[in-house]
Amino acid sequence: MGKRRIVVLGSTGSIGTQTLDVVRRHSDALEIVGLAVHGRIDELLAQAREFGVDHLAVGDKALADDPRCDEARTLVGELGRARCEAGTSSEPSFGVGPGAVAALTQLPEADVVVNALVGAAGLQASYETLAAGKVLALANKESLVVGGDLIMPLAAQVDAQRRAAGTAPAVGPAGALMPIDSEHGAIYQCLLGENAREVSKLWVTASGGPFRGKTRDQLLPITPAQALAHPTWNMGAKISIDSSTLMNKGLEVIEAHHLFAMPYDKIEVVVQPQSAIHSMVEFADGSVKAHLGTTDMRIPIQFALSYPDRWEAPVAPLDFRTLGTLEFAAPDTDTFRCLALARHAGETGGTLPCVMNAANEVAVAAFLAEQIGYLDIAACVEAAMEAHERVGVQPVESIAQLQEVDAWSRATAQSWCCRR
Repeated sequence: MGKRRIVVLGSTGSIGTQTLDVVRRHSDALEIVGLAVHGRIDELLAQAREFGVDHLAVGDKALADDPRCDEARTLVGELGRARCEAGTSSEPSFGVGPGAVAALTQLPEADVVVNALVGAAGLQASYETLAAGKVLALANKESLVVGGDLIMPLAAQVDAQRRAAGTAPAVGPAGALMPIDSEHGAIYQCLLGENAREVSKLWVTASGGPFRGKTRDQLLPITPAQALAHPTWNMGAKISIDSSTLMNKGLEVIEAHHLFAMPYDKIEVVVQPQSAIHSMVEFADGSVKAHLGTTDMRIPIQFALSYPDRWEAPVAPLDFRTLGTLEFAAPDTDTFRCLALARHAGETGGTLPCVMNAANEVAVAAFLAEQIGYLDIAACVEAAMEAHERVGVQPVESIAQLQEVDAWSRATAQSWCCRR
């Protein structure tokens, strides 16, 4: 079997750069064929030179006239000539805008698309990846939170195609959609070889974020700098804020519902501050499988790319002799309202998760810009959700519909923030 050829969307973010590190360590089995960023062109050019990538995209349309885009066009031309002479690549490409990013999912030489885009922009890319029959290694939470009703049927079709073509593993899931996420990667592995009908509960673990144990009064003066200081994981700004409000965990509950076809009453969140247990699966007979490991995202990234095989660890393994204690607690959903709001959105279904997600993106951006307070994030999300429920939640029918709902929710949330 030849190398797995990978497109990385969001290659300069936390997940993207760690994906590239996994590729460096396993260059005998993995190859980068496409890279996309939102706006970090200098870093994109450096990555393209290192990995010899001649298919590049910049998502921010405002950068179309940036001189560095001309440099990128020249670079892909140079790299592409060498590849074309060797017969290892299609015509080199460089584009600007969301369409150019999504176009990388269609590269004929690509086998796997790592979707590490942040926000609702990742949904289109996930849809296009699966529609093209490629493996989706998914780190973009919003793809399932907003469009799980569209994405999961597509993934099932690609799974069927992989089985029919003999490209799926002999045993276990066919692997069309591989979660790049500590929690969902853990659940995925705990379920390998098990009968899903015998699962009684999925336990999604949470570190509790930097404000675990604080009261609402103590959260009133919280600043963006304080909220960005996650105790365990090194993540981007938006995800760090979501982790502090527990919205991140709410999004993961919705994702778990879609990924594992599990009803919400069988999905629970438990606070595990050491982040040593990445999630657990409880079975009908009372047995529980827990996935433990070093807190390093390269482990789930690597498994998503190596499945069904396991390769040499990218980090030092967890030493249980020095781990000390493991603590567990119930999440405080009264103080951290976002978790309860997300669960309500998921249980209601339809277009409500789209509204919840879009309003949260707006509220987090407003908080980071110091336009609203920390507790206002949840209040803004709740206001948008209530407004949508008053006019009526609709079944999910298309990406175009979700884009309209997303735009409405953003405008509603922005208006709410401006009134603060």
